[in-house]
Parts: sequence; C-alpha cells; structure tokens
Amino acid sequence: MSAGWFRRRFLPGGPLPEPQPAGPRSSPVPYHRPRFLRGSGSSPGATDASRRPDSRPVRSPARGRTLPWNAGYAEIINAEKSEFNEDQAACGKLCIRRCEFGIEEDQEWLTVCPEEFLTGHYWALFDGHGGPAAAVLAANTLHSCLRRQLEAVVEGMLASQPPMHLSGRCVCSSDPQFVEEKGIRAEDLVIGALESAFQECDDVIGRELEASGQVGGCTALVAVSLQGKLYVANAGDSRAILVRRDEIRVLSSEFTPETERQRIQQLAFIYPELLAGEFTRLEFPRRLKGDDVGQKVLFRDHHMNGWSYKQVEKSDLKYPLIHGQGRQARLLGTLAVSRGLGDHQLRVLDTNIQLKPFLLSTPQVTVLDVDQLALQEEDVVVMATDGLWDVLSNEQVAQLVRSFLTGNREDPHRFSELAKMLIHSTQGEDGAAGEGQVSYDDVSVFVIPLHKQGQGSCGH
Repeated sequence: MSAGWFRRRFLPGGPLPEPQPAGPRSSPVPYHRPRFLRGSGSSPGATDASRRPDSRPVRSPARGRTLPWNAGYAEIINAEKSEFNEDQAACGKLCIRRCEFGIEEDQEWLTVCPEEFLTGHYWALFDGHGGPAAAVLAANTLHSCLRRQLEAVVEGMLASQPPMHLSGRCVCSSDPQFVEEKGIRAEDLVIGALESAFQECDDVIGRELEASGQVGGCTALVAVSLQGKLYVANAGDSRAILVRRDEIRVLSSEFTPETERQRIQQLAFIYPELLAGEFTRLEFPRRLKGDDVGQKVLFRDHHMNGWSYKQVEKSDLKYPLIHGQGRQARLLGTLAVSRGLGDHQLRVLDTNIQLKPFLLSTPQVTVLDVDQLALQEEDVVVMATDGLWDVLSNEQVAQLVRSFLTGNREDPHRFSELAKMLIHSTQGEDGAAGEGQVSYDDVSVFVIPLHKQGQGSCGH
C-alpha cells in the first residue's frame, strides 16, 4: 500500500496546495502577561526583557486580587532560554446562557431569564513554543470558544437525560432508549463542548498566526467546574493532579513524543515531502552510524507497537523524526497539524523543538465528581506547566502541598503562597527537587482548593 494510495483513499483533501504569495499581514500578536497579574508589582516588559540569569522573580497576583475559588497562582520566567515568558494563564467565571429555539427567523435564539443561567469557573495554562504568540492567542480566545460551545448544548446538559433532539421534537418514540443504550450523559456534552472549543480555538490561532506572519504553537491544560464536577482537558505536556491527605490522583494524560509517536510517523508516511529529504520517520533505539549500513538492526514504523529488524540502508542514516525516550524524547523536524490552515494541511516546525502542539490531536478529558468527594480543607488540584514536572514528581509535589497547608491554615493567601513555594522548589531551594535539579524553563502553577468551592472571581 503506497502513501499515495492511502492519501487518495482516505484523505479527500488531496495533495498539499502550492504555497500562495504572501498577502497583507496584520500586526503581530501583542505580548502581555495574564490580566490578573496587573498590580503585582513588576512590569512585564522590564521583568522579561532585562532579567539576569541570577534574578528570576516569582510573580503572583496582588494581595487584593482574588481568583475563582480563592485559587493560588505563581509564575517564573525561563533562564534566558527565550526573550519572553512563553507560558500564559487565564481564569474566570463562565456564565452560560440557557437558550431556546424561537418561532420567527430573527428569534433563532431567545435568552431566558437570568436565574436560569448556568455558571461555572475556568482555569487554564498554555505553554508556548516558537514564541509566545500562540499561547497569548489561546489565553485570549479559548474561554470564549468554550462558552459558545456550552451554550449550544446547555439545554441537553440541564435535562435529566440528553434528548435526541435539542428542540424537544420526538421523531421516534424509542429515541430515549437509543440515547440510554449509547450511555450518553450530561457530562458527555461538556466533554464534547471542550473538544469542540479546542478545535475552534485552534482554527482562530491558525488564521491569526498566518495573517500576522508569526509561527509557533502551544499546549493547553484547562480545568472547568460545572454542576458539581471538575473537567480537566489537556493537550500537551502540562499536568494536573489532585492532592488529598491520603491520595494523589493524576487528572491529565500528557502528550509527549513517545505517546504521539505512531500518529506523527503516520503523518510522515502520508506526507513524505514534509520530511524534506532530511529526516527518517523510522524509529531506532539510537541514532544510526555509517558502520550500521548493511546490518540488521531493531526498528519500528507507524503501524507497529512492537519492534522488528531491518537491514540498514543509507537513507536510514538521516536524522530520526523521533529521538530519545519519555519526557526527554524529542521530535526532530516536528510535524504539526494546524487546523487553521485546513484539515489535512501540515507544517514542518523548526528542528530540535520538543513536542508542544496546540491540538495535535483531540484533548484528553478527565472528569472529577467533586460532589462525591468527602472534601477536606487541604484538598487541592495542582495545575502546572512542564517546567515544574521536569524536576518534581507527583509525590514530591504532594508532600510539599500537605506540609505547607497543614502549617498555614490561618493564612488567607496560603494558596498563592503555596504556588510560589512550589516554584521556589524548582530553583534549587529547600532541596525538594534534589541536588542539581533546577528548572530553567518557564514555570506556571495554579493551586485550586476544592473545599468551600465557588468563592471569588477574576477576569480573563
């Protein structure tokens, strides 16, 4: 089966279009830090552009600014890896209108009285690569996309069982039975709304970056509280965990070159021209050398979970598309889907960039039924970008959280102080990360308390 046949058979988009002449470009996406950091005591431009390697201040919201649920937040910029902090964050209150179909064409949607609004809360972290533009756009856009997607399904969310027809019309008397057999619940509509919001936001980012002549992408880690449940959606290598007195629960699955290997290899199989003759899609246990030519060595391709042997040819000596293992694995000549440029169009990102997609694939969503937990005051969700997890394990973070909260019960700002302490622990302070374990990456942390939920609000 050839790549050409596979493309013609399964990808109606056909071959990649020829590059078009550049049209007029809009202004570059302006760089800024999260709005809730305003008044925190330092200027984003001065802090980011003129910092010294030995002076990386940890920033958190000003004491008078309360985030949703009294959540804590802190961040630190990288050690001159890039000019700007490429992480972004957003949080706020979601107000979802309950709508009904109108009779007249100009009344397609009618907003019902305010007491029937559905409200929730939202926290999000974005870790950019190739510049901060995509992360800034995501932080500015994703919450609006999510609100629109939730408003489109809110009638079904509020029903005891999501109806087959949102309008309430019954075409088949067995419709409720069919829905029940599929096991469709209200939370599935929220999951679908999150997935659709990621897709919509990705489209916006693709268009904006193309129009402004900018490049890059970002990860996205989002927590949404609705109707007594916490939905955690992740695309990328950030992570969220639930820390309780006697439990650590991982709430997100990370996208790494290792987990995305087969999908990336398959893209290279379908579009070999994207490898530009410089890379091989095949994976080997190590980078091959000239002496390996003619020998049979271990390898695997896009259709393989296991391994086999192949006789090494000269073409196998090219740079591997996938190199390394685990969190240290890298994609060389990374292939990324930019849905903003079309469903089946691809871009080759700069080489030697660690996998940081924005929607390389559908986000993975975990649902935490908060109402079913016997919550205690120290129960929190910790969300952080990979700069934290590169040097601290889940167990180390949980130990720091428990120790800090137990000794600071009376401090009303303890959750922001905890977020700052976690970041300090990645800088070789307190010995938490172990000798020599220092994060030189951007690090951003939310600490979300689950006890006495719903206090406070903030702008995006």
